[in-house]
Amino acid sequence: MLEVKNLMVFFENALAINGLSITVNKGEIVGIIGSNSAGKTTLMNTLSGLIIDMQIKEKRRGGERISIYGNVTYQARDITLMKPDERVKMGIVLSRERHPVFPESSVLENMKIAGYLRRKKEIKKTMQYVFELFPALTKLKKRKAGFLSGGEQQMLAIGMALIVQPDLLLLDEPLLGLSPMMQKSVVDAIRDLNKSIGITVILSEQFARPVLPMIDRGYVVESGMLSLEGTGEELMNNPEIKAAYFGV
Repeated sequence: MLEVKNLMVFFENALAINGLSITVNKGEIVGIIGSNSAGKTTLMNTLSGLIIDMQIKEKRRGGERISIYGNVTYQARDITLMKPDERVKMGIVLSRERHPVFPESSVLENMKIAGYLRRKKEIKKTMQYVFELFPALTKLKKRKAGFLSGGEQQMLAIGMALIVQPDLLLLDEPLLGLSPMMQKSVVDAIRDLNKSIGITVILSEQFARPVLPMIDRGYVVESGMLSLEGTGEELMNNPEIKAAYFGV
C-alpha cells in the first residue's frame, strides 16, 4: 500500500531523516517508535505531504532550505512531491501531534469543518461512528474545543481525521501528554477503527509500552535512521527495546 525508499530530509545542513525505508501493507497497524527528536514527526509530515507545504513557504520567505530525496509510493503511485491536499483526496490523512483543533469552535463544528470534502450524509454517518468510538465526546458536542481536556482534544483530533474517511490514517504521537487511562481509551479506539472498518494505520510514538501490543509491525528510529524492525511481539521481547523504552 505504501513504500518509502531511501528517504532523506534535510533542514538546511541538518539531516532529519537518513536513508529510511519502510513498507506498510493494507489493513496493518504499523508503529514508528523513537525517542524525542528521532525524526518521527518529520517522517509523518513527509508521508502526509505537509513537508512540501513547509518547503514552499520557507522558499517564498527566504527561510530555511528544506531538501527531500528518495521516494514515497502510495498504491503504486509516486507521491514524493505531491501536495497534502492531493494526498488527502487519495485517502491519506494525518492527525498531528498535540491534537490541534479549532479552539473557538464546538466539537460538532470542528467535525463539520474537517468534513469539507464529504457530503452531509457521509459526515453524519461518520460522526455517529466517532461518538460510538469515543463516548466521552457525546456529552461535549456543543462545548468549545478549547475547553476540552488534552485527552478529549486528542479524541476530537482523531475524530476529525476519521470524518475525512481515510484509507491510510497517520497518527503522530497520539498518546503524548495523556494519562494512562486516556492512553488506553485512545489505544482501544485505534484497534477498533482498524479492525471494524479496516483503516490502515501508521502511528509514531515514543511511549512504546502501550503501543507495541497493538501494532502488527514496527520500526524503531534513532537520529532519523532505522535501528530495528519487527513484529510488535518481537520488539516487545527485544532486550534493547526493553532497556531503552521499558527501563528493564
